[in-house]
Amino acid sequence: MKLGRLNHVGVATPSIKRSVETYRTLLGAEAIGEPFDLPAQGVRVCFVDAPNTQIELIEPFDDTSPIAGFLRKNPAGGQHHVCFEVPDIHAAVAHLKSEGATVLGEPRIGAHGTPIVFVHPKDFGGLLVELMETPQDEHAGDH
Repeated sequence: MKLGRLNHVGVATPSIKRSVETYRTLLGAEAIGEPFDLPAQGVRVCFVDAPNTQIELIEPFDDTSPIAGFLRKNPAGGQHHVCFEVPDIHAAVAHLKSEGATVLGEPRIGAHGTPIVFVHPKDFGGLLVELMETPQDEHAGDH
């Protein structure tokens, strides 16, 4: 297991459109991708580029979305997770499980088109951690 770079910070929002305007107006964000749907995860996402990482804005499809539950507790939205790259998702999962960490589900394809998994917040002091296999194309995460 080798920890890679911080790929993105996931931010739950009730409205990607309003959040994009906030990032443009207050922070001068210019490199903003088009929102797209991830039906398998029940969310719509949009990436805002920063010089050293990305912000992943996450909006629920409906009340059954995992993000909808987060927004019920945090109506204005907020930080949902951080995502680190790992060279091999299956090796990372095996390592985490061998150390007693709670991996949430099996690896699946995430918003960047590479395998991801989440690790339970109890293993990271309350922080939900996403691990993402490093894209083979170094610019695959760029939008």
